[in-house]
Amino acid sequence: MKNLRNFIIQFIRRSKKAILLIVIVFVLTLVLSALVSMWLSSYHNLRFPSLGTIRVIGVEAYGGNLTIVQDGKRYIDWGTIYPGSLINRSFYVKSKSNMPVTLKLSISNINFKNSKGENVSETLSLKDPLSLTWNYNNTLLKPNEEIYVTLTLKASSEIIFIDYLVANNVTDFIFDMVITATPQH
Repeated sequence: MKNLRNFIIQFIRRSKKAILLIVIVFVLTLVLSALVSMWLSSYHNLRFPSLGTIRVIGVEAYGGNLTIVQDGKRYIDWGTIYPGSLINRSFYVKSKSNMPVTLKLSISNINFKNSKGENVSETLSLKDPLSLTWNYNNTLLKPNEEIYVTLTLKASSEIIFIDYLVANNVTDFIFDMVITATPQH
């Protein structure tokens, strides 16, 4: 045991410079990582609430996370969205056609609003700042058949989108989702 202790002491005396260099690199790496984390957190803590209005053609949408207001409009409260995160919302879709149909989902009329509640007028150069997908797999929907669908919304995490949100002080957004039934003969 005494030999091991002597070996360690001699190793430290011979390797002082190497050990000092390792400690310095470790401390610098730790400090740099902390600074980068703080800088990135200013972007990754960016969040904004959103609503999506649902319009339907040839189908009925109801239940689940869908809210219907007095004037008959349907909307989904997506809650607070973080760039790059996924949010799921579900509801029922029922065919109103007298023949089998397939469904199509589209998104339109995206409006970003600033902290004053005004629409942001600056054009965003990013083609798809929002991605909306669903679990519907293009199967035929028979007359009066209903299915439970889950929509997934993702806000882009691209730096151009994040810079747009920050530069325009975007605090929330609204958009339209359209579900269209296409008859299959």
